[in-house]
Amino acid sequence: MTAIEQTEAARPRGTRLPRRARRNQLLGAAQEVFVAQGYHSAAMDDIAERAGVSKPVLYQHFPGKLELYLALLDQHCEALLQAVRTALASTTDNKLRVAATMDAYFAYVQDEGGAFRLVFESDLTNEPAVRERVDRVSLQCAEAISDVIAGDTGLSKEESMLLAVGLGGVSQVVARYWLSSRSAIPRDTAVQLLTSLAWRGIAGFPLHGIDQH
Repeated sequence: MTAIEQTEAARPRGTRLPRRARRNQLLGAAQEVFVAQGYHSAAMDDIAERAGVSKPVLYQHFPGKLELYLALLDQHCEALLQAVRTALASTTDNKLRVAATMDAYFAYVQDEGGAFRLVFESDLTNEPAVRERVDRVSLQCAEAISDVIAGDTGLSKEESMLLAVGLGGVSQVVARYWLSSRSAIPRDTAVQLLTSLAWRGIAGFPLHGIDQH
């Protein structure tokens, strides 16, 4: 059950929940409010009301709006990183691996909770703690992709990282465009198109240790 589903299940005011379940419920309510309104327009009153709890209950778990936002951001940055790592580990076929990684970004962006907006479209990137988290997850995803490129091609760490940043950046930018434009192109078709474009480039680097005669 997702945090938002827990919010729906636990919304009636006065329901007593275990601490972890209550925290997850509050995070789900906060996600709904932050995604819909942005950080600056959202208020703790809105989040408490959405969760069906009093403000004192909300403050028992999170001392302020920024701390709540950062907890939510940590959760969804980790989800993105794990999705990318899972995609990379899903196959040893490199073309399928590229497709799986691209699809991980599309799936993340398409998730109905809209959490990608907190990571890729936050209105709080001037806040150092937010900027650090967003930059860190982008770097970690790129490092995961880079390790595979370096291992398979024998390219230097710097060269592999440059390619990895490009692949990750293209994936999330195109996925966000695809969603925002309400494209009639199905997700799997969009992923195939983008994979074809990326594969034409990355396939130009020979596999390390393979005789190319």
